[in-house]
Amino acid sequence: MKLLIMGPPGVGKGTQAGRIRDYFDIAHLSTGDILRSEIEARSSIGTEANTYMNTGRLVPDEVLLKIVQERITKPDCVKGYLLDGFPRTIPQAEGLEKIMTDLDHKLAAVISLTADEDELVNRLVKRGQDSGRSDDTPEIIRNRQNIYWEQTAPLLDFYRSKGVLRDVDGLGKIAEITDRILNVLK
Repeated sequence: MKLLIMGPPGVGKGTQAGRIRDYFDIAHLSTGDILRSEIEARSSIGTEANTYMNTGRLVPDEVLLKIVQERITKPDCVKGYLLDGFPRTIPQAEGLEKIMTDLDHKLAAVISLTADEDELVNRLVKRGQDSGRSDDTPEIIRNRQNIYWEQTAPLLDFYRSKGVLRDVDGLGKIAEITDRILNVLK
């Protein structure tokens, strides 16, 4: 099963991705983790990505797409995978679609976790107070949410038009949210 999970900051993507990974016994592919492991391994693609990151620039789409393409062909992805944090833009989604077509892969579903924006801000402010994270202030959180809605939300229409988008309420107890996700995937 090949899946993608999306949602605004604080909605619980990472938590749910781990639970979905375990339930279906598939690989959880976080773009950030993949980038860090490629850089740590000093692979050619990791070295290329690092040259951008070291100067504060975004890693270009073609580099990210190469990394994702290489990663989804590894043995642990044979049963399937859950992409988390990628794609973030329409050009990335189009590039991913081409890669998947070339590999004869098909997205089973795109899970879009939804939640009230104010509830997410409150959740993240509380997380910041509990963990001491300096990036969980209301101003920074709202900025991250604005960036998400401006840059990533157009993907919702992209995947909706392909008939694979599944909206899931991301508020409630963790197990309840997981059950909602599994129900829309059946």
